Amino acid sequence: MKDIILIGGGGHCKAVIDVLEQGGRFNIIGIIDKPELLGKNVLGYPIIGNDSELNNLIKRCENVLITIGQIRNPLPRINLFDTVLKLGFTLPSVVSPRAYVSQYASIGKGSVIMHDVVVNAGAKIGDNCIINTKSIVEHGSNIGDHCHISTNAVINGDVVVGSGSFIGSGAVTKEGIRINDNFFAKAGSTIK
Repeated sequence: MKDIILIGGGGHCKAVIDVLEQGGRFNIIGIIDKPELLGKNVLGYPIIGNDSELNNLIKRCENVLITIGQIRNPLPRINLFDTVLKLGFTLPSVVSPRAYVSQYASIGKGSVIMHDVVVNAGAKIGDNCIINTKSIVEHGSNIGDHCHISTNAVINGDVVVGSGSFIGSGAVTKEGIRINDNFFAKAGSTIK
């Protein structure tokens, strides 16, 4: 098992911890969060520092995963992604053992595929994405970098989702459409 540090200790972090524990590939050595939370823990894992200490932590562990969520604004996740890459960290892609990812699909660095997700043949998931619980990414779709496809969302075949976009819970796209960068879709919406 490889050691890994998680960045962000909120609700999304808890869900990622569950995926990591079930996957058995990584040993979580700690979480980066706000300075006032130092010494506390999330699901038994200690908060070991804050963002300002990342430069020193690379000596201890080369793998990190961004575990802050994204709703309206992808910038915090994008900025963290750029920062940890510049510092030399590795951002592995993580797939729940309860997800189905076609051997003909690709997943970018730092992306997390949560429980019960389906990613079909020819789909491409960019870097630093969240593909959340029970969502479906159909054949030939292309999810840009830094996107969050929320719970139970359906990205139909041959859809292009622009970078930094958020597709809300239960949202459904029409097949073959192109979605602009930084697009925001409310929960339950139909995207045409």
